[in-house]
Amino acid sequence: MPTRSFPLVITATAFILFGATLAVASPIVFSGPGPLDVATTVANFRAALGAVNNGNAPGPLFSGRREINWDGGGLTTPTVTGTPLTAFENLRGAIFTTNGTGFVQASPADLATQLANPTYGALFNTFSPLRLFTPIGSNQTEGAFSIPGTSGNVLAPVSGFGAVFTDVDLANTTSIQYFDASNTSLGTFFVPPGVVGAASTPTLSFLGVTFTTERISRVRITTGNSSLGPNDGGGVDVVVMDDFIYSEPQVTVPEPATLLLLGTGLLGLGVWRSRRRNPAISQLP
Repeated sequence: MPTRSFPLVITATAFILFGATLAVASPIVFSGPGPLDVATTVANFRAALGAVNNGNAPGPLFSGRREINWDGGGLTTPTVTGTPLTAFENLRGAIFTTNGTGFVQASPADLATQLANPTYGALFNTFSPLRLFTPIGSNQTEGAFSIPGTSGNVLAPVSGFGAVFTDVDLANTTSIQYFDASNTSLGTFFVPPGVVGAASTPTLSFLGVTFTTERISRVRITTGNSSLGPNDGGGVDVVVMDDFIYSEPQVTVPEPATLLLLGTGLLGLGVWRSRRRNPAISQLP
């Protein structure tokens, strides 16, 4: 019957539309140490995201990248905050949460004092002096993205995110998991262990991932296998973080082909509804 062809057209159009949006492109992974030292790997990742560091400039911007180095514009004293950490939400479009009690930004020596473990002063190193970043009472950090300058009110994904880590001892332990806007995992990627004495980057590691099609709305960072504290022992791998680097958060705009398919589907739906409401139309040849 003619009236049954329209649902089939709509279904086929929807299949094509959503099939197109679900096409998966391979992620591009930047990690070190390896053949390149960490500084070179970070430089390559920055270039892939965008040559310009947009700093605290309000968005929306359509190119460049954002960075957080935890150094507070030259601060040398520790900063302890609760969760969520909103200091960078309006300025750089990123908010951070943890299932612990909060976060600390501090030099290695101050981490030793803040977390009651004197070994931390010699254990950790910085990529960009002077402060590092870690959750308190947890080894998990989550980050989400929005347009800078909107106080988190305009959520916006990024195409790539990476971070520098210090004192990664165990393989397949420290990781970054990436999620899209539907909370679907785009993959979990592991941070390589640091190499003591590697060129210019002792005990440092880096992991960054970019996507050509998918967009990252949220990341989950797992640092080591234990939270920091006074009771580190055998088998415990404690890891802290330095620079976060990510592409400019941008609201995703559907491609023209996707909009055309959507329009075709909506048009078919409108005609089908008209025919159902007016039986005379459905009898037309």
